[in-house]
Amino acid sequence: MTDEIVTSLDVADGTATVTLQGEIDILTVERLRVVLGEAVASRPREIVVDMAGVAFIDSTGLGALISGFQRARDKSIAFRLAHPSANVRQILVLSGLLEVVRVTP
Repeated sequence: MTDEIVTSLDVADGTATVTLQGEIDILTVERLRVVLGEAVASRPREIVVDMAGVAFIDSTGLGALISGFQRARDKSIAFRLAHPSANVRQILVLSGLLEVVRVTP
């Protein structure tokens, strides 16, 4: 586990893109919660969570993604995950998250 995650939020043309890099675990999940909250607060049409740089995600990270998805849904904002690695995608599949959250390769 690490205590750092790199996040960025870019809002352009109605899309809020949250870019993540590193490991999302109990030590870093609060940063993910904050940036997802900022994305929802920006009131875009869609939130895209770019996971290309995510090496690992644990159950707390999955919970943060679910919470972000629910907050977006409550505000009628589309929400999707993008570019998860094969290992992260497997975790997302096993968790059942991909049954409710859209993912793009």
